[in-house]
Amino acid sequence: MLEASCHCGATGWTLVGDPGPVTACNCTLCRRYGALWAYDFEGKRIALTGPVSSYRRAGKADPALEVLFCPLCANVIAWRGLRLEGDGRRRMAVNVRLAPLESVGHLAIERFDGLDTFEDLPTDGSTVNDLWT
Repeated sequence: MLEASCHCGATGWTLVGDPGPVTACNCTLCRRYGALWAYDFEGKRIALTGPVSSYRRAGKADPALEVLFCPLCANVIAWRGLRLEGDGRRRMAVNVRLAPLESVGHLAIERFDGLDTFEDLPTDGSTVNDLWT
C-alpha cells in the first residue's frame, strides 16, 4: 500500500496495490500543479484522509473533474471525476509527488497531451526517480 500526505500532514491518501505507471499531463491545470497522477476509482483502491477543499474550473458549464487540495497548506492531493462511469464508479487520481520517494521512485512516467490532442505521448523510459535525483 502506498501512503502520502500533504506538507502539513493534515490531509493524505492511500492506494492499495500496484499503482502502475504514473501520468504527467500538460493540460492547463496539471502543468501548473506539477502533479504526477496514479489512477483508480473512489472507494476502491484509493482512500483520502483528512479534510479537503475542492476547485472546479470556473466558467466551464459542465466541468469533468474537481481538484482536491489541503485547506491548510494547499497541496494538491487528488482529482475526482464529476461524472460516473457506466458501471457507477467514479474515476479518481492521487498526486504521487506527495508520497515518499523510496515508495514511488521506481514508477515509470507516462506522458499525456491533455492540452491539444488528448492522447498519450511517446514514453522516454523515465521514472519518478529521474525527476527527483
